[in-house]
Amino acid sequence: MELYQENKKLRPRRIPITLSVIALFLIGIVSAFSDDVSHSADVDAGTGFKEDSLKSVIAFKKVYEVLQSPRCMNCHPKGDIPLQGDQNKLHAMFPKRGADGKGILTMKCANCHQTENTVGLKTPPGSPEWHLPPANMKMVFQGRSPHELAKQLVDPKQNGNKDLKALIAHADDGLVKWGWNPGEGRTLPPISHAEFKEAWITWLTKGAYAPGK
Repeated sequence: MELYQENKKLRPRRIPITLSVIALFLIGIVSAFSDDVSHSADVDAGTGFKEDSLKSVIAFKKVYEVLQSPRCMNCHPKGDIPLQGDQNKLHAMFPKRGADGKGILTMKCANCHQTENTVGLKTPPGSPEWHLPPANMKMVFQGRSPHELAKQLVDPKQNGNKDLKALIAHADDGLVKWGWNPGEGRTLPPISHAEFKEAWITWLTKGAYAPGK
């Protein structure tokens, strides 16, 4: 800071109070912005903030709403028993996940869940390869914050060793698409599959950024 002499004493040159207030205001804006975005596991934290990071985070908010809907969360529980219904209640038959996610012993998922939905209300839904994630990669959605779920989804150690290409393709997986054709009486995800896929791809290709904690 420059100094000047007055009455034989060195005093600091005063900065106009308006400039000080503006500087503090701008610092506050930057701090608030930086708290709102953090990088997912596969993003270099040194790249700084870009327009893509904002687009990525905004897109993930749509993705998160879908993944927290009953059609997705019921097969991604925090425990080893699947959930059912719009209230995410424990499955009435109390089936267990099993090592491959397809049940154990005589309680196999495919015993009741066929390759297509059963006709009528409150009858077993169905799709080819009906299952939970396997025991060694449970991919839990239940109870995960947006930040936690975003980082989990891009972690190969938790997502089934999927890279970017495989993650993008997963949006068209048969069991994923079943969520928009769940059978009579079941609530659909909050947006269409086309909108979900667009948001999913945008989130991933714009850097797979995670919302702030």
